[in-house]
Amino acid sequence: MYVKSYVHDDMAAEDIVSDSLIKLWERMKQEVVEPVSPLLFCILKNSALDYLKHQTIKRDAQSTIEKTLIREMEIRKASLEANDPNEIFSKEIQQIIQTTLHSLPEKTREIFLLSRFENKSHKEIAALFGVSQKGVEYHITQAIKELRVALKDYLPFIGLLSFLNN
Repeated sequence: MYVKSYVHDDMAAEDIVSDSLIKLWERMKQEVVEPVSPLLFCILKNSALDYLKHQTIKRDAQSTIEKTLIREMEIRKASLEANDPNEIFSKEIQQIIQTTLHSLPEKTREIFLLSRFENKSHKEIAALFGVSQKGVEYHITQAIKELRVALKDYLPFIGLLSFLNN
């Protein structure tokens, strides 16, 4: 009861008492101890103190680890919040688009640029180049096919961004 009143853990108190009785027994094998009670009390007290010191060190270490984990979690959250997918992939995607557009035949590139970046109608583009509207659609379709192939790894991401921006 004495040990349990300090350590507040039934199992630990039982272990401390068992170990203390073993220490007392070993001590009594080496020398005659009279009276036994004061020595047992001293062993119990020291063992309980050792246990409590160990528990304090253990709790301090757990607290330090917990604080470190919380700090690391906060850093990871802040890092994720600071990452803007638009910025991460925007330059890379634009570079791929530019490279792909430059690889297209000149007429196809010009028709695509007029259609997509200058918002010209198929009729206006057909009049500029002296081709049919079907011819304009053909060139735009060719450009889109090439861009799809070049951006195949980014298409799910681009679709998601388009969805989130709308």
